Amino acid sequence: MIEIQGLNKSFKLFHRPIDRFLEAVTGKNRHTSYHALKDISFQVAPGEVLGVLGRNGAGKSTLLKLLTGVLLPDSGTIDIDGRITGLLELGTGFNVELTGRQNINANALMLGMTHDEIEARRDAIIEFSELGSYIDEPLRTYSSGMTMRLAFSIAIHADPRCFLVDEALSVGDGYFQQKCMKRIREFKDSGGSILFVSHDLNAVKMLCDRALVLEDGHVVFNGDADDAVNRYNRIMARQAEEEEGRHQDRHHGAYGSGEIRVIHGEVIGDDSHSATIASGEMLDVCLTLKASTDVEDATLGLLIRDRFGQDIFGVNTFQLDQSLSLKQAQSQQVHLRVKADIAPGKYTVTVALHSREHHLEDCYWWCDSYLQFEVAGYKQHLFSGVCRLPMELQLAPAQTPDTASQQP
Repeated sequence: MIEIQGLNKSFKLFHRPIDRFLEAVTGKNRHTSYHALKDISFQVAPGEVLGVLGRNGAGKSTLLKLLTGVLLPDSGTIDIDGRITGLLELGTGFNVELTGRQNINANALMLGMTHDEIEARRDAIIEFSELGSYIDEPLRTYSSGMTMRLAFSIAIHADPRCFLVDEALSVGDGYFQQKCMKRIREFKDSGGSILFVSHDLNAVKMLCDRALVLEDGHVVFNGDADDAVNRYNRIMARQAEEEEGRHQDRHHGAYGSGEIRVIHGEVIGDDSHSATIASGEMLDVCLTLKASTDVEDATLGLLIRDRFGQDIFGVNTFQLDQSLSLKQAQSQQVHLRVKADIAPGKYTVTVALHSREHHLEDCYWWCDSYLQFEVAGYKQHLFSGVCRLPMELQLAPAQTPDTASQQP
């Protein structure tokens, strides 16, 4: 269990290196204070995964360093039940001149393991890392992915009660990431507490029970993981607007600078003529756009999510080599048609209007879950999983060694 109450952390910023020395000698203040965390409070219960989201500089890394004891708080309390381990910045606690085997000893000791625990778990650590003979090579010869394998393997075998996962996990290959995720779920099922910091929004939705969003050192949201991702997306969409003093359009919970906005939208199935369709049916997303000023080369994007908040499919007109241009006060209707070869269930459609490839530059209008539709039953053959992929079935007589040798 992790319990944080009223946590605060600030740093002294000096304009020049010599100012630090002059302040120490003269006692005169020559620094400015940067408040990285401000009155942070939250809990992570046993068997719970708490996600942490926030843009760069929001305070995520500072929070993790406080939890692991790398930094000390200015005020507030940190109560952790049992040993805490995890992955922070890749390579933290490693010596690149030592071999992987030697780094197991050094890093595990820093995590609080005893020599007997290290000896008992050494083979399991090496086996999980899948480094093979490289375990006896210097760490400076390792790739970033190999270093992550070793770091994760040591941390998860340290028998922690609380586990911290930062972006370091993202450098591994797909197979090992899945292996790590499986081990994290097993750790959760055994009653361990997990703090999961990532920009992988799908991973946060699928893995976390709750998530909090940090902004400017404050917790601005703490609740359902799907709602936290939506809050994070709104923060990212507003980033440019805040810098330029733009306004928010709260129609339907939308945000944006307002040069173009959606004034009406609906989803209709070709056969059902409603928002309830069959899997494999053509879905028409019909949107009415209106411009408040002349706009050239605007991009319209859609993102379909399932009931768990998992991203199923996203596309925009920039990726389709098309663009939108509207004159001031002009309205335009747009139809985006997609074959909904997806599994039965309830889905939402997020709509965005922005410049070029993504909304991080100029976000004109963004609305999470603007439209909803439901897939009920199948129009074609049944399938398992999230979506139907194009497939061909070919049957041919199998060749035996004898028949193959008789071919010219």
